Amino acid sequence: MGSLPEASHAVRVLVLGGCYAGLSAAVNLLDLSQGYSPRMSSEPYIHHPNLPHFDIEITIVDERDGYYHLIGSPLALADSEYAKKNWVKFSDIPGLDSPSIKIIQGSVTDVDLDAKSATVSAYLTQEKSTHKYDYLVSATGLRRVWPVVPQSLTRKQYLLEAENHIQAVSHAKDGVVVVGGGAVGIEMAAELKMVKPDVKVTLVHSRDKLLSSEGLPDETKDVALELLLESGVEVLMSHRLASTKKVETLDGSNKHEIEFTNGHKMFASEVIMAISKSVPTSTYLPAAALDEEGYVKIKPNLQFENGTPNNEYHFAAGDIAKWSGIKRCGGAMHHGHYVAQNIHQHLISHRTDEAPKYHNLNHFPPVIGLAVGKKAVASSPDSGTISGEDVAQAYFRDDLGWTICWNYMQLGGRKTDEAKV
Repeated sequence: MGSLPEASHAVRVLVLGGCYAGLSAAVNLLDLSQGYSPRMSSEPYIHHPNLPHFDIEITIVDERDGYYHLIGSPLALADSEYAKKNWVKFSDIPGLDSPSIKIIQGSVTDVDLDAKSATVSAYLTQEKSTHKYDYLVSATGLRRVWPVVPQSLTRKQYLLEAENHIQAVSHAKDGVVVVGGGAVGIEMAAELKMVKPDVKVTLVHSRDKLLSSEGLPDETKDVALELLLESGVEVLMSHRLASTKKVETLDGSNKHEIEFTNGHKMFASEVIMAISKSVPTSTYLPAAALDEEGYVKIKPNLQFENGTPNNEYHFAAGDIAKWSGIKRCGGAMHHGHYVAQNIHQHLISHRTDEAPKYHNLNHFPPVIGLAVGKKAVASSPDSGTISGEDVAQAYFRDDLGWTICWNYMQLGGRKTDEAKV
């Protein structure tokens, strides 16, 4: 079963996934190892006098060569300048520039929970390497298809991919049709219309309400529709896609004939599919650790469920974890923060024989913040449904939350060096 290294050896933490949850776990763990309060904590963290700091080796594995701000995708695929900002290579992130952090571009292919060992396939060479760890954080999220997220794995290739898409929609003389009235479709249609106001943008949805798959109040769905129409996007409700086929044109430009099950037909230069179901990227984990959909079963403290080998050394955070609520970047960062504190508490309990004081997740109702052009709509049980430009500023600022997330994780470097305990 599991054991931890002696105090004279560094604690090895393997973080799978370099986005909101994984990076939050890594940077907060780095703080704790150096005797600081974790950067996301709203109150001072009391370190144990017998373990004021410790050596740590954090290895982050990610398929991409950088941090991609997933929330910014709708704007990154409409605006070339923003696209450059939205992907930052890991080597260019000051907050990760530490001797205690190593980053590998590759994908994990197998995890042996008993042996506490992971197999990683390198991006360029496909060469496989084995990594022993003391703690593992599974934070690889969901597999999302194009154009929900770019499929490129390097920033250089991503910029080409994004630019090709931007050029295509910019020259869409027959307009752009976005299929799917969920959060992704709404934001993609609205951002495109905001950046390219001269392009005709139509969103089509199979149901009579937007956001139909989310457990949100009807008022929120209705306001989302109002804001979408207000932004200049045309909307067709109760239109289920039957087929699309490419049409030949005299000038060689793109043109598609779109047919719906109700018999309605229309033409568009570009068709953007925003209806696919994202699936967990958990194939590297044993089936016993997963539910029937592939989400990692966790306890409220984010450890793998009891019955999984060495469960107390294995944590899951972010979209890959089976937990209540709508998948959100805020929730993922919250998970990562708690994982860092709970790994530290587990370490303290082994080094001092004191009971760990874990942070436990609360079950979360469906909440959402949705950018719709220059405005936003938000919904929570506490505030109800709110909308407007002030809501957009509060939830997203002017860059679809890029600055908010970057600053919250302090990827530009730790902001406060408060006194160590």
